[in-house]
Amino acid sequence: MKKLLKSKSGMEMVQVAILVAIAVAVGIIFKKEIVSFVNTTFRALRTSGF
Repeated sequence: MKKLLKSKSGMEMVQVAILVAIAVAVGIIFKKEIVSFVNTTFRALRTSGF
């Protein structure tokens, strides 16, 4: 029973690590677009008076 619980926990950690790696990779690939979007959004907020 303990082995089963440990293996599930280990798999969950692997899944989380894979998801984090994918998120980082997407962030690196689309860095320019993300920065541009954030800058445009904040610029629009500043000019609208918020």
